[in-house]
Amino acid sequence: MHYTLHQLQVFAKVVQTKSITKAAIELHMTQPAVSIQLKNLQNQFEIPLTEVIGRQLYITDFGHEISKMTDRILNEVYAINYQTLAYKGQLSGRLKISSVSTGKYILPYFLTGFLKEQPGIELLLDVTNKSKVITSLENNEVDFALVSVLPEKPLLQKIDLMPNKLFVVGNTERKFPAGPLDKKVLEDLPMIFREEGSGTRVVMERYIEKNKLPIHKKMELTSNEAVKQAVISGLGYSIMPLIGLRNELQNKDLQIIPVKGFPVKSTWSIVWQKSKKFSPVAEAYLSYLKKEKDKIIHDRFKWFDAY
Repeated sequence: MHYTLHQLQVFAKVVQTKSITKAAIELHMTQPAVSIQLKNLQNQFEIPLTEVIGRQLYITDFGHEISKMTDRILNEVYAINYQTLAYKGQLSGRLKISSVSTGKYILPYFLTGFLKEQPGIELLLDVTNKSKVITSLENNEVDFALVSVLPEKPLLQKIDLMPNKLFVVGNTERKFPAGPLDKKVLEDLPMIFREEGSGTRVVMERYIEKNKLPIHKKMELTSNEAVKQAVISGLGYSIMPLIGLRNELQNKDLQIIPVKGFPVKSTWSIVWQKSKKFSPVAEAYLSYLKKEKDKIIHDRFKWFDAY
């Protein structure tokens, strides 16, 4: 067999994304280039690694077995690279973080300076919904998780980063009187929800339940961006975190509806397992956060105080 490291890297990404298109995007390759590398690898095995049913790509049982060995090979290659950097006196290794989807608006600012200081570190960042974030944390698949609603787990430690504010928002077609408006105004607004498992959905439902509001649920969407575009287009209203609305509010694509009791507040926190044994990379990142977080908040999120 004469498979190459590049073929294994492409196959690993195809397994991870279950899509040639997505693998091509993440690898900064063209789709045909990914397909060729996958085909060249497949040609060295008599048993299929993948199969396509309809338009969906699936990994075969044999493919999953090869994937496990591929991961071990690639991890050893990464270890060689990290060890080389370590001998040069550079901090090296992987920093693995899982973040709730709205965390993408803040987490990069708490990573950029650290990664510039430590060029030998590779970042693995998974942005998904809250339930999957907590699962990856519980399975010890990541060093840290970024959440805005703390999981009900006693064996976690955390660093609070900054407040999270959620407002009732709509597009600017309808004019509302100056607030604060009675909470009952929500009864007449068709509301757009995030999917089950979303932290924003949890905060939204807790507020509705606490205030016993008969909300009219218009639709359910699976990302913050999808909800935002639906609200802008006039499909309904929603309760959304301020952190992802700066440009839309400034451009007057959206307005905050001044409802009594809002904003609903939570806190963005970096959390980790209490018993977690940190790598030198994770230890260094924790120290960086403790030292730099206040400056980052002041420099990057001063606008937050205006709302």
